[in-house]
Amino acid sequence: MWLTETDLEAIWLTLRLAAVTTLILFVVGTPVAWWLARTRSRWKGPIGAVVALPLVLPPSVLGFYLLVAMGPNGPVGQLTQTLGIGLLPFTFWGLVVASVFYSFPFMVQPVQNAFEGIGDRPLEAAATLRASPLDRFFSVALPLALPGFVTAGILTFAHTVGEFGVVLMIGGNIPGVTRVASVQIYDYVEALEYGNAHRLAAVMLVFSFLVLLALYVWNPGAKKR
Repeated sequence: MWLTETDLEAIWLTLRLAAVTTLILFVVGTPVAWWLARTRSRWKGPIGAVVALPLVLPPSVLGFYLLVAMGPNGPVGQLTQTLGIGLLPFTFWGLVVASVFYSFPFMVQPVQNAFEGIGDRPLEAAATLRASPLDRFFSVALPLALPGFVTAGILTFAHTVGEFGVVLMIGGNIPGVTRVASVQIYDYVEALEYGNAHRLAAVMLVFSFLVLLALYVWNPGAKKR
């Protein structure tokens, strides 16, 4: 078989992680992007910098602080233990939390740019027709910002698929639980099994190309340009 059962398991876990992370970030990132696009608060700069921090922060640094926070002595770890959830590190949902933080700017920034590109006129026109703020958001802002959501969804999904440092710090290397495709490739290289590493890496390379192709070809915003 070209790909082993372990490879397929790692690929499935990777896709599942990317899908869950992307869905969560659509819900969490959209209001943040809207606020950053519309606010005139002096806090816009600092909060925008915090949102963009994973773009420049080494993954190991982010992973370390998340590991401490979610560990048995960290505030998140103590909360999850009190709630009876247990500890998140070295679990699938620990990977999800880490991925949400690490991919946050890839969701927020394209959506924020799309909201800023709408301008004030469509929203003001809707307001003159007595549309409520919530109605203006869902009926006007969201449809007009659709290209930004397409870009954000594709980038977030692809970025989560390619994660390595953060997921290794938080999830370790547990088969079927936290061993994603990037960690599986790392295992092959460490074991000097370059043939297996080549095959799985080729799959990830083709996937990455197809994702970028979708971004450039099917993105409604790209078609208009």
